[in-house]
Amino acid sequence: MSEQAVAARTARQRMAAPGSAHDKLIGLLRVGLPMAVGVLAAFLVMAPLTSAGDVSFVLDKNEVEVARERLRIQAARYRGQDARGRPFVIDAGSAVQRSSAEPVVRMEDLAARLQLSEGPATIAADQGVYRMDTEQVRVDGPVRVRAADGYRLDTTDAVADLRTRRLTSTGRVTGATSQGTFSADTMRADLESRTVRLQGNARLRIDP
Repeated sequence: MSEQAVAARTARQRMAAPGSAHDKLIGLLRVGLPMAVGVLAAFLVMAPLTSAGDVSFVLDKNEVEVARERLRIQAARYRGQDARGRPFVIDAGSAVQRSSAEPVVRMEDLAARLQLSEGPATIAADQGVYRMDTEQVRVDGPVRVRAADGYRLDTTDAVADLRTRRLTSTGRVTGATSQGTFSADTMRADLESRTVRLQGNARLRIDP
C-alpha cells in the first residue's frame, strides 16, 4: 500500500475514532433531530387554534339570491318517439325548466328533426315551449318547416305535435309543394301525409 493511501486511511480512522468531532456531531444529531420533528409537529397542530386571522360570519338566508329556475342548460337536446315508434330530436341553444313539478321547458333557437315516410324534415323557431308530458312544442313567433322534395311551410304562432306529426297555426301561413304554392290566414297540416287545410283567404297556385 502506498504512503499516500496509508495517510488517507489514517485520517479517516482518526475522524471515526470515539470522542472525535465527527462522533460528537452524530451524537448531537441523534438527539436533536427527533426533538425538532416533535416541535414542528406540535406547531402544525396548534397553529389553527391560535391563529388570529380567522373571520367568522353569519349568513342570512333572506339576503341570498335564489335561482328561480330548477334547470338551465346550454345546447340542450331532447329525444322522443312518435306514435309509430320513430325517433325525433329537439335541439335548443338554451333550455330552462322552472320547477320539477312543471314538465315544461322553455327553449330558444330550437330545431326539431323528424323522420317522415318521404324523408327527414325539420321544424325551426326562434323560441318555443316544449311540454315533455304531451311532446308538443308551442311556438310564439315564426316557424319554419322544411322537408324533402322542396316541401316548405312558413307560419307563426303554431303548435307542433311531435307524436302525430301535425302542425296547427293561428298565424298566417305560406308554403310550397312540388305541385305549387299556397297561403292562408291559418292552417292545419299533417306533415306525414303532406296535407294542409287552409282557412281564411286561402290561395292555391298549381304549377303544371
